[in-house]
Amino acid sequence: MAQEIERKFLVSGDYKSQAFAQSRIIQGYISSARGRTVRVRIRDGKGYLTIKGASNASGTSRYEWERELPLNEAEELMKLCEPGVIDKTRYLVRSGAHVFEVDEFYGENEGLVVAEVELSTEDEAFVKPAFIGQEVTGDVRYYNSQLMKKPYTIW
Repeated sequence: MAQEIERKFLVSGDYKSQAFAQSRIIQGYISSARGRTVRVRIRDGKGYLTIKGASNASGTSRYEWERELPLNEAEELMKLCEPGVIDKTRYLVRSGAHVFEVDEFYGENEGLVVAEVELSTEDEAFVKPAFIGQEVTGDVRYYNSQLMKKPYTIW
């Protein structure tokens, strides 16, 4: 099984000037049940279907399976999604040997900016860029599937 190991942080300060790439992402959830999410994503004119399992106790690791889909199929699957959508721009920022994915949210999650870094092991060292703030790894409020149900603007 493919394991995703990542840590998540709130962001404050400039990250856009450090980004080497960015893309707009729209995503919905066919299932947002805790421990088994099924996500449909449209990014850069391509579709993706992703299945994620339950996180471990620390929230850093979980099963993830993803496949690219033709755009028209992803658009059709979006019609099956639960109410709510995640709309964000993702900025990619290098820091040491890692790339941080910085997500700036729109719509009902306007004002929220989080960064994630994928790791090979849970205890792998990494260089934190200056814009990295409080760690929120494992805080379910910041899972995209939960932001769809309880958006940041109503916390």
